[in-house]
Amino acid sequence: MSSNDRGSVVVTGVGATTPLGGDAASTWSAMLAGTNGVRRITEPWVESLPVKIAAPAVADPVEVIGKPQARKMDRCEQFALVAAREAWADAGAPQVDPYRLGVAVTSGIGGIGSTLTAYDALREKGWNRISPFTVPMLMPNGAAGWISIEFGARAGAHALVSACASGAESIGYGVDMIRSGRADVVIAGGAEAAIMALNIGAFAVMRAMSTRNEEPGRASRPFDKGRDGFVLGEGAGVVILESLAHAQARNARIYAVAAGAGYSSDAHHISHGSPDGAGIKFAIESALRDGGVTPSQVAHVNAHATSTPEGDIPESRAIADTLGTAASGGPVVSATKSMTGHLLGGAGAIASVAAIFALLDLMAPPTVNLEDLDDEVAIDVATTARPLVPRAEGAPMSALVNAFGFGGHNVALAFTEYVPAAKEA
Repeated sequence: MSSNDRGSVVVTGVGATTPLGGDAASTWSAMLAGTNGVRRITEPWVESLPVKIAAPAVADPVEVIGKPQARKMDRCEQFALVAAREAWADAGAPQVDPYRLGVAVTSGIGGIGSTLTAYDALREKGWNRISPFTVPMLMPNGAAGWISIEFGARAGAHALVSACASGAESIGYGVDMIRSGRADVVIAGGAEAAIMALNIGAFAVMRAMSTRNEEPGRASRPFDKGRDGFVLGEGAGVVILESLAHAQARNARIYAVAAGAGYSSDAHHISHGSPDGAGIKFAIESALRDGGVTPSQVAHVNAHATSTPEGDIPESRAIADTLGTAASGGPVVSATKSMTGHLLGGAGAIASVAAIFALLDLMAPPTVNLEDLDDEVAIDVATTARPLVPRAEGAPMSALVNAFGFGGHNVALAFTEYVPAAKEA
C-alpha cells in the first residue's frame, strides 16, 4: 500500500496571518530568510511587567474583515477567519455539499481579550454596558462557529482545546472527520491573540518567558544553552483538508498528504512535560504508524521547541530516539518559534503550514539565535535554510510537526509529499 493510498486525506489550501506576514506565502518567505518577528512592546501597560517583548501579527485583521463584523468578534476569532478565507480561496473555493463540509478550528485560551474588556465594562460602567456579543467573543469555539457560518459548513464545527497543542490536534481531528466518512472537506487550524498584560504577567510569574527585553530579536533561542523562556506571539494558521478522491474529482492542486496523527498525555505535571520525553516519543511513533510512514522517510521536523530551559531537551531526545541523531543522519529539525514567537493554540497550525511548504519547496527554514547548542541536544538543528534530501530511497519524504500543551498534551502530525499514481500523471 502506498503512502497516498494510506493517507487518503490531502491538503489543498493553506492560510496564515503571523508576526512574519499577513498571509501564508509572505510568512513562509520570511521564515526561509530568517526574519524575526519579535519586538519591544511600547504600550503603557507593559511598563510594570518584567517581560516587555512579544511577536505581534504584522497585519491588522480588522482591515481584512471590516469594522462592522470585527466588532462582533474577538481578535483571536478575527485572525482565524482571515486565515480561513485565505486557505479557502487558495483551495479554489471547492464546491461541496454543506453536510460534507466540516470545521475544526480552535484556540488554546479563547477570547481572553474580550473577557477582560467585558469585565472592565462591568466594573466601571455596569452590566448593561457589556457588549451583547461578549459570550460568543470569549468562547473557545467562537472561531469554529464564525467559520462554519461564513462557509456554510454543516458536517460539524469543532474546537479541541488542548492548550498549545490545540491547533495541531484540530488538524488531526479534521483528518479523522474525513477518514471516518463524516466529511469530504474540513477547514482546520488554530489561532491565538493573547498579547496582553494578564497573560504576559501570568506566564512571567511561572518563569516561562524570556526577559531578554533589550535584545528582542535574540530572545527566542530554542536548543541554545542561553535560552531563558518563550516569547508570546499571535496570529492563525488554517489548512484545507480534503479526501483524495474529492480533490482528484475537481482536479485540485494538492500540496501534501496529511498522512497521520499521534497523541499522548504525560500524566505528569499540569505545566511541565515529563522530563523523560516518553509521551513525546509515543506521539511521534503513533503519528508514523497512523500514516504508514517509516522513520527514515522523515526528512524534516518542525519542532515544538519553545525555548524554555526544561522543554527543549526532552523533545530533542524523543526526536533522536525515534528518528535519528545528527551523527546518524537523522532529519533536519527547525524551530520556527525562534522567529514567530509562541502562538499558543495557533502554534501547531502555523508549524503545519511551514512543514507543508517545506515539503513543497524541499527547504527547511532556519532556527535563528542558535549560537551555542545545548550539550544534550544530539539532533540536526538547522541554523540556516537547508535543502531537504530523501533519507529513504524511493519513498516520499515526510515532514513531522510536534505540538505540546500544558496539561501534558502531546500531538505529532505527519505530512508526506504527494506523489500522483501513474494513472493520474
